[in-house]
Amino acid sequence: MVEKLMGLPRSRTVVHPGPFRPVRIDRMRDEKGRHFRLSLPGGRTLHESFVQALADEGVASASMTLLGGELAELGFCLALPDPTGRVLATYGAPHTVHGACFIFGNATLGSSASGTPVVHCHGAFRTADGAVRGGHILTERTVVGRRSVTAVVTALDSFDLRVVYDDETRMPLMRPQARRIHG
Repeated sequence: MVEKLMGLPRSRTVVHPGPFRPVRIDRMRDEKGRHFRLSLPGGRTLHESFVQALADEGVASASMTLLGGELAELGFCLALPDPTGRVLATYGAPHTVHGACFIFGNATLGSSASGTPVVHCHGAFRTADGAVRGGHILTERTVVGRRSVTAVVTALDSFDLRVVYDDETRMPLMRPQARRIHG
C-alpha cells in the first residue's frame, strides 16, 4: 500500500486558527427522515430550483445527493488556504463555464441567521472541452440546462440547519439547531 502512495502529493495539514472546540461535529437525529427524488427542470438557477421544489414539499432543511444533469451555465470556485491565517479557508475567484455536465455532488439546504434559504453545494462536473473539474458550486449563478438535474433528498423535518459563526474555524458554518416554532 505504501508503494502506491509514493509519488502522490502529500496531504495538507489543516490547523484551525481559533480556540479548540472539543465537540467538532454537532449532530441531531431526525426520527422521520423522509427521502425522495427531485428532478430540477432547465432554465432556473440551482438555488431557485432547490428552494422552490423543497418549499413545495414543506422542507426547510435537507441533505441532498446530486446524481447528474446538464448545466447551461456553471459558477464555481475553489476553497483555498487563507494566506493571512485569520480564517481556516477562503474562496478563490469565481469561474464561469457554459455547457457543463454535472457528474456528482452534494448539497445542503439550511437558512441564514435572518432566515433566508441557503444552499451549500460541492460537485464534480465535465466542461464542454471534456475536462473534469470540481469545486464549490455557486448555486445562485448556476443555471440548469436542457437535461434536468436529479437529486436524492433527505428531508430534515425535526430540526433546522442554520448558518452560525464558528469560533474555531472563524468561518460561518451550517449547524443543526432546534426547530424554530412559527406562529
